[in-house]
Amino acid sequence: MAFLKLIRYQNLLLLIFMQLMFRYGFLYFQDITLALTDFQFGILILSTVCIAAAGYIINNIFDTETDFINEKNPIVGTTISEGLAYNLFITLNVLGVGCGFYLSNVIEKPGFALLFIVISGTLYMYASSLKQSLLVGNFVVAILTGVSVLIIGIFDLLPIVTPENKVQLGILFKILLDYAIFAFLINFIREIVKDLEDVKGDYNLGMNTLPIALGVARTSKVLLIITSLITVYLLYYIYQYYFNNNLYISTLYSLLMVIAPLIFFCIKIVEAKTSKDFKNLSLILKLVLLFGIFSIAVNTYTILSNV
Repeated sequence: MAFLKLIRYQNLLLLIFMQLMFRYGFLYFQDITLALTDFQFGILILSTVCIAAAGYIINNIFDTETDFINEKNPIVGTTISEGLAYNLFITLNVLGVGCGFYLSNVIEKPGFALLFIVISGTLYMYASSLKQSLLVGNFVVAILTGVSVLIIGIFDLLPIVTPENKVQLGILFKILLDYAIFAFLINFIREIVKDLEDVKGDYNLGMNTLPIALGVARTSKVLLIITSLITVYLLYYIYQYYFNNNLYISTLYSLLMVIAPLIFFCIKIVEAKTSKDFKNLSLILKLVLLFGIFSIAVNTYTILSNV
């Protein structure tokens, strides 16, 4: 159980769900032959999960002191030794990058293997230094969340592009890009909320997060403005692409499961004061991300039902 907590298995399950949903809830129903077989796609999921798990481990190693201050019962140094944690970090990275090399050569795109190396290295840099810089760490984690969506298109769509299907695949990749941007935005907000939750420990360790630079109250107001703007944009997106195309099930689902929680978040962020309050708000954003991902399957079902 300690190992599962160390690798933050809930987040890894969300990652697996996300990649399965985009492949089998969306791309699988398109009139194309995907580049990867089901087995190879499983290897892609294994690769991203291993690298992400390694990232969580190294982050837990560097966060040990902060967790003590924030009374979070750190795993490294208590139930799992630091030496074992480092060994697990190296093993998972080697396995993840190795799977990436294998897949890149299978689809005859060896250069794609560089992506896995960059992601692995970026996660280490985030844990060791970037997270201490104002907003840089937040951007990095949010971008990597978006990349975990785009990597499906990179490996399943790009290798099969031809002059004949270029337009069709371009549309599919654009849809994946839209969801990647959504994942980036929601996770960016969530990372700042987590900084609000951990402000005490971060301040004592001399980190330069947004809540430390602006204060908790001002940071909450900034989040209110950002989230409100994102909500307005999502309303426009839903109206333009769902409602105008008679996708009423998708419209209703998005309003209830994505927009409504975001509005609730905007209301609660103004009132939030304690670490527990911000932890609950972080959970709301995780649910928004989960429901937003599932909307790709709802959209696919709605489109097929209308045909």
